[in-house]
Amino acid sequence: MNDISKQARRYVLIILIHLGVVIIWHLWVTMSNIPDYVMPSPGATLLSLGEEYGWLHNTYITAVEVFGGYFLAVIAGVGLALIFNWFKTMETMFMPLMVSLNMIPKVALGPLFIVWLSYGVGPNILISFSICFLPILLTMERGLRESDPDLLDLVRTLRASRWQIFTKIQLPGSLPYLFSGMKVAVVLAVAGAIVGEFIASQEGLGYLMLQVQVTLDTAAMFMAVLIITAIGVVLYGLVLLLEYLFIGQAPKEI
Repeated sequence: MNDISKQARRYVLIILIHLGVVIIWHLWVTMSNIPDYVMPSPGATLLSLGEEYGWLHNTYITAVEVFGGYFLAVIAGVGLALIFNWFKTMETMFMPLMVSLNMIPKVALGPLFIVWLSYGVGPNILISFSICFLPILLTMERGLRESDPDLLDLVRTLRASRWQIFTKIQLPGSLPYLFSGMKVAVVLAVAGAIVGEFIASQEGLGYLMLQVQVTLDTAAMFMAVLIITAIGVVLYGLVLLLEYLFIGQAPKEI
C-alpha cells in the first residue's frame, strides 16, 4: 500500500510540474506582450485545433510511421541479436557493417528513399526504423552475453535446445537490457518519422508544420509539436507498461 501511495504522489507531482510549465508559458507570453506569430499562448495553441488542417488524419499518419518503424526495429533488433548470439561468425562479419550503416546521416537517405520508394508512409517507416534499430540490437545482444556461463553449460549438458536456452534463461535475463534500449529507441523513432515527413511526405504532422510555416501560423506549429510529443509519450508509456508486466517492477523513469 505504501508503494502505491508513493507512485500516486509521484504522478501527482508530474502533473503539477507540467501544469506549472503551462502556467509559466501563459504568464510569460501575456505579460511580455509577445506577438502570436513569435510565441503563441497556450489558449491560442489549443484554438488552432479548430483550423481545417486535417489534424486527425495527419496525427494518424505520424502515429503509424512512429509505431510501425519502432515495431520493426524491435522485431529486427531482437531477432538479429539472437542470430548473432547463436552464430558468432555472423556477428564478427556483420556487426561492424551495422554500426557503419548507422553512421550514415538519415537525412541523406531521404532523397534515395524517394527515388526507390516514392512518397508515402512506407519510406518514413523505414527512416524511423533505421534510426531506432541499433540501440535495440546492441542492448539485446549485451543482455544475451550477460547470461551466466556456468548455468548455460549446465543446461547444455542436459541437452537443452538453443531455443529452450533462449526462452528459459537468456531472454528473462536480457529483458532489463532490452527495455533500456527500447526506451532510447522511442525518442529516435519519433525523430525519424518527423525527419522523413520533412523530406519525403505529403501528409503527417511534420508535413503540416512545413505548410503552416509559410503562413506564420506558429500556434498550429506548436500544436503539431505537442501532438508529436504526445505520440512519443504514449509509446514510451507502453514500453514502461510492458517492462512492469514482464520484469515485475514499477517503472522509475517517470
